[in-house]
Amino acid sequence: MSALHPIVSVTGSSGSGTTSVRNTFDQIFRREGVEAVFIEGDAFHALDREAMREAVAREPTLSHFGERANLLPELEAVFREYAASGRGRTRHYVHDAEEAARFQAAPGTFTPWEEFPEGSDLLFYEGLHGALANERVDIAAHADLKIGVVPVINLEWIQKLHRDKAARGYSTEAVTDVILHRMPDYVTTICPQFTNTDINFQRIPTVDTSNPFVARWIPTADESMVVIRFRDPRGIDFPYLISMIAGSFMSRANSVVIPGGKLDLAMQLILTPMILRLVERRRRLL
Repeated sequence: MSALHPIVSVTGSSGSGTTSVRNTFDQIFRREGVEAVFIEGDAFHALDREAMREAVAREPTLSHFGERANLLPELEAVFREYAASGRGRTRHYVHDAEEAARFQAAPGTFTPWEEFPEGSDLLFYEGLHGALANERVDIAAHADLKIGVVPVINLEWIQKLHRDKAARGYSTEAVTDVILHRMPDYVTTICPQFTNTDINFQRIPTVDTSNPFVARWIPTADESMVVIRFRDPRGIDFPYLISMIAGSFMSRANSVVIPGGKLDLAMQLILTPMILRLVERRRRLL
């Protein structure tokens, strides 16, 4: 953690909605004049797409959820370096043809490593491992604000099934196989991180998702509720949040439940003052 060079980390598994959270942070940064540098978790995969496919063929339980398929000591080193000096480096994993045209690299490959620009106010990470802490790495220790994005697992599977079938042409059976071989890493590596996060946003559908493998539609925001859990509720103005978010209520002393369609508003209300505190503390020290 660093007063001069703060780090904000958003953690969630594939299809959990971390990209939507990234868009919310983009709005906050733009509106408040915050200069952020970004790390995408995919940048620290250990293997490109073809090499990963070959590795999984040899070892079916290997997955990007786990440590073996990622450069996690290197990611921790970047967090540590940024916290100390405001410096670091990252790269991009090229997902598709659109990104290939932008980065001039083939889909499924990485761009060269690049140094962060100087003078940033904070580092923003969005990916799978931003709150990981175990006997080998402690990425969580270096982040000043850790956000978890965690749909209930049936909803997460529905989102993954629909995304991979529509965007990648996978069959239901192929996506199911991916879900199954990721499960050990999901249990041992992904889930424990949400104990380390400062705030969790967990989306819960209010329609039947009991068999996600035959669901024809992804539940909409209006068909969902979101549970917002604060690890440390001290200093959180719960009466203000309840008054500002129609249909919300407290379910526990550290948890607020909101309608799914109010998620962006809730994030704006909760996260904007937290970001401003980090940036103002940095600017006072400068």
